[in-house]
Amino acid sequence: MHNIVWNELLLTTSLTTETPSPNPSWKILDTQDQWQRFSQPVGDDPTQPLVQSSLLLDGLRCAACSGIVERGLSGLSGIISARVSMSKKRAVVVWSPALTNPSTILAAIQALGYSASPASHNENQLNATAKNRSAFWRWLVAGFCMMQVMMYASPSYFTKAGDIASDISHLLNWASWLLSLPVMLFSSSTFFSNAFRDLKLKQISMDLPVALGIGITFIVSSAATFDPSGWWGNVVYFDSLTMFVFFLLSARLIEVKLHSKTLGAMESLVSRIPENIERQNTDRSYSRVLNSQLNIGDIVRVHIGEAFPGDGKLVSTDAGSNSTKVDESLLTGESTPIHKNVHDKVIAGSYNLGQTVNIVLENIGESTQYGQIVNLINQAAIEKPRLSQLADRVARPFLFFVILSAVVAATLLWNIDHGRALMTAAAVLIVTCPCALSLATPAAMLASASAFVKRGILIRRLQAIESIANIDTVIFDKTGTLTDNHIEIKSIRYKSGITEANALEMAAAIAQHSMHPISRALLSAYQQSLLQHDLPKNPSIELTDIHEEVGAGISAKFNNHALYSGGLALGSAKFCTDDSHVIPVADKHYQQVFLANDDGWLATFNLQEAIKGNVAHSISQLKEAKLEVELLSGDQLHTVENTAHAIGITQFQAACSPQDKLLRLQTLKQLGKKILMIGDGLNDGPILASAHVSIAMGKGVPLTLAHADYVLLNGDISQIPQLIQHAQKTMRVIKQNITWAIVYNAVCIPLAFFGLLTAWQAGLGMAISSIIVVANALRLTQFSTPALASDASLKAK
Repeated sequence: MHNIVWNELLLTTSLTTETPSPNPSWKILDTQDQWQRFSQPVGDDPTQPLVQSSLLLDGLRCAACSGIVERGLSGLSGIISARVSMSKKRAVVVWSPALTNPSTILAAIQALGYSASPASHNENQLNATAKNRSAFWRWLVAGFCMMQVMMYASPSYFTKAGDIASDISHLLNWASWLLSLPVMLFSSSTFFSNAFRDLKLKQISMDLPVALGIGITFIVSSAATFDPSGWWGNVVYFDSLTMFVFFLLSARLIEVKLHSKTLGAMESLVSRIPENIERQNTDRSYSRVLNSQLNIGDIVRVHIGEAFPGDGKLVSTDAGSNSTKVDESLLTGESTPIHKNVHDKVIAGSYNLGQTVNIVLENIGESTQYGQIVNLINQAAIEKPRLSQLADRVARPFLFFVILSAVVAATLLWNIDHGRALMTAAAVLIVTCPCALSLATPAAMLASASAFVKRGILIRRLQAIESIANIDTVIFDKTGTLTDNHIEIKSIRYKSGITEANALEMAAAIAQHSMHPISRALLSAYQQSLLQHDLPKNPSIELTDIHEEVGAGISAKFNNHALYSGGLALGSAKFCTDDSHVIPVADKHYQQVFLANDDGWLATFNLQEAIKGNVAHSISQLKEAKLEVELLSGDQLHTVENTAHAIGITQFQAACSPQDKLLRLQTLKQLGKKILMIGDGLNDGPILASAHVSIAMGKGVPLTLAHADYVLLNGDISQIPQLIQHAQKTMRVIKQNITWAIVYNAVCIPLAFFGLLTAWQAGLGMAISSIIVVANALRLTQFSTPALASDASLKAK
């Protein structure tokens, strides 16, 4: 099922020089309020705004079809990039509103021989239902006709030549021909229409060999029926024809079913938001509106079993109780329903399980955590991993080889038996199955991505599955990774002349500009101190020239303050002072962060953070898998040393600047190590990007800022050994699938070439080949928790 472009340059040129005429019905999508429903802004340049749109595609039969669409769209004016996922039948197109519009993009896709529509889940479901119903009817007709044809053909299986009278045999052939017509005209219509499209566009897909095989079989059999004494002989193959079509359609139906299971959790997450919800009117009555009509500040009523349409705050319940239960399992990985009281936050996409409640919306659409998760899922599903790209490149010349083999087989047998020559060519065309090769990698990786989603693990790129399966070294950051997010300020030491309140206010004023866990803890402590006085929750001190040095601290300058002037710094001792200033002796019982101005030290905040309860066991599992484990932290030596000893890490480095961490990574890389870096996803961004593969603890960190290949939504470090083990299992399944696809074609093509496989046997083999690949990938949709495989044992397999 792989497309090979015969004249790609001609195709691209025709798209760039002759813009296709848009369908008039698509013009409505060119207005901004319409395309915003399936698009989002991208890029940081306000002078050249770009838009990223998601489109559903129809007509894709194999991975190489995606290449045709990608190359065709990339040649259009105004298209920045185009990526297509054959597995999800989806395209992500980045375009400039100043140069093109959605109707032109849809017209270009139609000109390539495919159809597209905006990626709305409900529309996708309706389209999928209609297509599945049509496919089912084609399969049903093929099955019914096959059984009748087999009944008419069965006498020839059990009798010798001459046992059946010629007129009876001729009558049975005519009956089989009539019953084959619905199979040709209805059940096989998709094969012929796709083959005609390919020929029209001067390209080739797997449907072309299939259509040729079906056509040759029908023509030879029809000729033998109309004129049994002709040079083509008197043997008919209507039984092989109907069986092949039935088997192929059966395989595609099963593939669709199995594929929907591999993507189950991903599709369930993407489709969580209801299309409409009850919104409170000004007179406190309720009316049901579309989600696209909701605005921030609206109050909506969510019934039991409904998903929350946006992020918001619980304001009231319909029953006497002031609480409800919420299922956030697919969003955070927390399997136990969570109690939510009035004034508590709820997140979009989580289910209300307790009672009917009212919430006030604070975020909607793409700005919600749910919207960010869905965007990450769609981005990951579109990406083509390395092995998938390799399979695409191999499959392109493969079909040329198959067609050439069919021609050679027919030529060699032509002078012996014309009919046999044509049927041998048909068998060669039918038995080939490059689709199994193209499905081997994406089916397995998408199945694993679905399993990750069930555990609250998001993956940004599918290639990271292969990367994490091959690691031999794991490096941890400490704060927010090995320790709980909750950091408590145990005490504050401050310089004479200022008060504890002054020190906390200055620290909060600068900390509010950082997402580091310690900064958030300081700001939270300041806000809590003001609650009893009913004062504003934000510091009154204004700062300018704010600069954060990752892993060290944050600095700023006072903005015309009556009491304070000059610079202000919050962070490590090294960051806050120089050789001319002295920092008080560190307290080895606590982690410390310092506050200083131009005159030197101002305050020391003694912090206490608890190690996560399951960290030591997880580290032990990683060591048992023969993985080297290290700890790199910017904290003081005594703090890092205590943490390392408590969790069983012997290799650690304290007081690390970002440059120190990068240097350590580069040193390990030079030694040939494959490194997994685990951090908070925000402050460790450059280090995470430098590792072979990275994981961010996403709890409390905006997903758009979590710079990592994986994001653990619930911050549960115990899932890391299971994640690595599942990735290793995924790579084993991929290797099994690729091996099967290669062995199948290597065995079956020669058998068909030498006439040892009939057309129906070839069709059955082709159908089973694809089913085996998808069914094998289905094993990856569930996490298994056996002992983690070591890298050596994995390579041995």
